[in-house]
Amino acid sequence: MTEILLIDGLEERGSKLAQMLIKQGKEARHQTSLPSLQDLQRLSCLICNDQAIDDQLRQVADCVPTIVVAEAGSIPAAVACIKRGAADYLTLPVEPAALLAAIERATANANLSPQHTLHQFPMIGSSEVMLQLKKNIAKVAPTQSTVLIQGQSGTGKELVARALHAGSTRATAPLISINCATVPHNLIEAELFGLEQFESEQGTHRGLVDAAEGGTLFLDEVAELPLAAQARLVQVVQGENRRVGGSATHTVNVRVIAATHRNLSQLTESGQFREDLYYRLNVVCFDLPPLHQRKGDILEIADWLLQRTSTRLNKDSLNFADDARRAMTSYHWPGNVRELENAIERAVILSDSQGEISQALLAIEPAADSSSAGEPHLDPDQTSLEDYFVRFVLDHQDQLTETELAEKLGISRKSLWERRQRLSIPRRKTRKRGPRRDAKADMENRVD
Repeated sequence: MTEILLIDGLEERGSKLAQMLIKQGKEARHQTSLPSLQDLQRLSCLICNDQAIDDQLRQVADCVPTIVVAEAGSIPAAVACIKRGAADYLTLPVEPAALLAAIERATANANLSPQHTLHQFPMIGSSEVMLQLKKNIAKVAPTQSTVLIQGQSGTGKELVARALHAGSTRATAPLISINCATVPHNLIEAELFGLEQFESEQGTHRGLVDAAEGGTLFLDEVAELPLAAQARLVQVVQGENRRVGGSATHTVNVRVIAATHRNLSQLTESGQFREDLYYRLNVVCFDLPPLHQRKGDILEIADWLLQRTSTRLNKDSLNFADDARRAMTSYHWPGNVRELENAIERAVILSDSQGEISQALLAIEPAADSSSAGEPHLDPDQTSLEDYFVRFVLDHQDQLTETELAEKLGISRKSLWERRQRLSIPRRKTRKRGPRRDAKADMENRVD
């Protein structure tokens, strides 16, 4: 997730912009003055009022991709800011779509810029599977083909999407990202495709499809799109968009990259995902392996994460003890790279300023196999209770209700919901809906 800091002396305006970005799935916060340069290095993007950064722009822009927002902008001022290192220059009032596009451009370009490599998460790994993945990305990136990225949560699906965009002919245009699981179903169509408001003073609302014009639209957790939105997305892949409430379509030039941790083929067979959309998205497919299948990459990723986290927390002399290295390579990592990153950050925070990080600080230990009978049972290949929970829920949530899932797991519905939130497992509709589900699906297939 992109870490964004907004600097604006006006508390209300800055907070409003931050809240808008949070609603778009960004990690954003506001403050009224610039932090230290060391703190700036922890960010992925800085959005700053021109009056608050005027004297320090060149120095700040060397630390973090910086977007300048001016109260009374002018072309000479914009040129001067860009020459001093600003990634983009906008004027108030700023359209949400324009700000999102500027953020995506700034962070995408930072991936290609050596001075910002510290703040980005590169695709690390020299295993055979990773080398082949990088080769395939290099082949697919320059094309205009749609891409489907499949893999468990935390395997790096967004990294692959960013690499595809950065290696394409669209690299200088926006990369617009949205997590479809985070937007309510009743808002997702207007958010993506735009909204015609003829009787409203606000006029037309541009959606993220239009914001991505000329660039790339990345749809994370695309399986969570309702069927009505799926129908509209088919049009977008074909090069047309029609805003919600509008009667006319307009041409769009957008490359679509989609990602999911679910099996779209099975969802298509069960009627939960449109077959025509599935085949249009699945022109090129990347299946990302879980981290425990890339054991040769674990220590390489861990060393990089330790260096980055230690620098950020000002503990530069840390290294892994032998027992920590053995534990990392034997642990199953149900949360994949994201879990590894969190474990290392926790260990660095709790460690002394100098010395070794032990297995105890990492707080990981493979769980013993269980031979207990009954349902559900623990797969021998699973090595943690969290892994067991994640796999059981993902394997059975399409067949069981929430109450049945909780009963099988021996927990309450409240505990099931809390674990879903903590482990980022979106709740989905079950298949046990009877004939009413088909009627609802028919209604959702209609495009307004």
